[in-house]
Amino acid sequence: MHAVIKSGGKQYKVSPGDVIRLERLEKEPGAVVEFDQVLLVSDGRKATVGSPLLSDVLVLGTVVEEAKAKKVIIFKFKRKKQYKVTRGHRQTFTAVRINEIKVK
Repeated sequence: MHAVIKSGGKQYKVSPGDVIRLERLEKEPGAVVEFDQVLLVSDGRKATVGSPLLSDVLVLGTVVEEAKAKKVIIFKFKRKKQYKVTRGHRQTFTAVRINEIKVK
């Protein structure tokens, strides 16, 4: 069984047991997270698609960790102008383990 959920403006295909990296959630490690914005549910034979969301489906997960991703280097350069700028950025994320997909 798998589902497509929406979180942080992005869509994720999840199954029970998967660990996904989401945009940072304000949750502590070990906290239970409920995803109620479910777009699609499939059990392998039959798929149910919402228009746009399914109201009777809930995806439950547990927060594994909050951390920062690898650094992304931004380098700007204009030739013949002596212009060089280097910037870095580390995006924060929350890792969530999907426990179950509940269909009411």
